[in-house]
Amino acid sequence: MDVDGVLTDGTVKISSDGTETKSFSVLDGMGLVRLRKAGVALAWISGRASGATTARATELHIPHLVQGRTDKLAVLQELAAELKLVPAQCAYMGDDDIDAPAIAWAGIGISVPDAMPAALAAAGHVTVRPAGRGAVREICELLLASGV
Repeated sequence: MDVDGVLTDGTVKISSDGTETKSFSVLDGMGLVRLRKAGVALAWISGRASGATTARATELHIPHLVQGRTDKLAVLQELAAELKLVPAQCAYMGDDDIDAPAIAWAGIGISVPDAMPAALAAAGHVTVRPAGRGAVREICELLLASGV
C-alpha cells in the first residue's frame, strides 16, 4: 500500500527546524499486525522518503518498505516477483494518480473516499472510512474475514 493519503490523512507537518511528523491511526496499525500474524506479506510503497514512515514501519514490523520511488506499479511487480505472487494474489491500496496503475494491476485494487479521480476509477473497492482514520483497518478486517 501507499503511505501518505492511505495510512495518513495526507498531511505532512514540517517544523521550522525541518523536523517532520505524521499521524498514523492505531486502528490501522492493529489491523496490519493481525494481517502479518495471519501470514499476509505486507509492503509499504511511498513516493517520498520519510523518517516518520520508517519509524512506524519498524514499529509494526512491516517487512517490505520501499520509499522514494514514484513508479508504484514497477515496485509492486518487483515485490510480487520476489514473493512469487501473481496479480490475483496481490492487493494494493492507494489514493493518487501515481497509485492508479498499481491499483489497477492488483487482483484487489483499493482506494479511499477522498482519493484522486484516477485512483478511484482504478479501484474495485473504495473504503467507507477515510484515509488515516481506519481505512486500512477496514480492509484488514475484510481480508481476514475472507480467510486470507
